Amino acid sequence: MSEDGRHLLLVANETVAATTLLDAMRRRGDNVHVTVLCPVNQPRRGYVVYADTRRASAGRRLDRALEQLRAAGIPAHGLVVEGDPVDAVRDALAQLEPPIDEILVSTHPAQKSGWLRRGVVDRIRSAAGELPVEHLVAGDVTTGDANVLVIANETLLGGPLLDAIRARAAKGGASFMLVAPQSDPTQAPHPDAESRLKRVLTQLREEGIDVHGQVAHPDPFSAAMEAVNDERVDELIVSTFPGERSGWLRRDLIERLRAETKLPVEHVVVEAPAEVTA
Repeated sequence: MSEDGRHLLLVANETVAATTLLDAMRRRGDNVHVTVLCPVNQPRRGYVVYADTRRASAGRRLDRALEQLRAAGIPAHGLVVEGDPVDAVRDALAQLEPPIDEILVSTHPAQKSGWLRRGVVDRIRSAAGELPVEHLVAGDVTTGDANVLVIANETLLGGPLLDAIRARAAKGGASFMLVAPQSDPTQAPHPDAESRLKRVLTQLREEGIDVHGQVAHPDPFSAAMEAVNDERVDELIVSTFPGERSGWLRRDLIERLRAETKLPVEHVVVEAPAEVTA
């Protein structure tokens, strides 16, 4: 331990502002200071991933966590880091001064944690060697924003969908992950899905909504389930054309997602391309 007290390394992303972490810090007494590593969520698959929007979301979570720690009288600073959280820990152990005395890793419970499914905590313990590593579980109730997964492609810029996103954002406590399954899997550049996604991300971020997105697998069910398996999802919004115009509805997408995810799924209908904003 350094003369300045115990140096704790906290590794967390979506749970970085959880009260579980503050309680753990308080249990360690007054003579501690904290470095927070907030890795950017990185999906395992995605034809186009807008990394800048994901990094901005991680940065906002980190800022809120540092404010809470400092308000509780705990000296803290932090970094948003790219890539694998285990690699980020290795770099921190090699570079940070004073040396790290203990590592805290915060995750969601097993059923919601992509890190636990990928064995991140065990890998951090292996990388830490003799250093103590405590795994903190944030609990079943989310203390930060809910993650809302939005699945849409040709209706992505439709007025009803944008209004549904705005309405959910106005309730507070939500960030949004937009996934646009490409229409034609034979089109490698998938320009239409990418263009729509760029425009909606720009528009919603200008309105102050916390949103990121990616172009994904052409099958909407597979795209949604890959997103659910990659990171925590609390709610879904699925946008389609109505009735027989929608191939997604003909494949019973809404009920399949409700049955598989056991999460609330809101279905938003965009009547016609004429409702899509310019």
